[in-house]
Amino acid sequence: MTEPTDITAKRKRLADLAHEIKRQRYRFDILISAFQFDEAHELGPEIRKLETEHDRLAAELPAETAPEPVIPTLARPRVARRPRR
Repeated sequence: MTEPTDITAKRKRLADLAHEIKRQRYRFDILISAFQFDEAHELGPEIRKLETEHDRLAAELPAETAPEPVIPTLARPRVARRPRR
């Protein structure tokens, strides 16, 4: 089953936003660790804006359906047979 192109584009944008949020949070953590608090706090509104767009876009998209899981079946244990006489 193929998705319409607009949903595919939205999913791509959602993945891009998630990557950018992760990158900005990393920068924030590095700046805080380096005691550069002013620069770190300047990233706050930008991160918040990206998170808001991410949440809005995620709410618009239909939930992804997971494929049916493959459930392995265990082999039946062999029954020990008596030797023939």
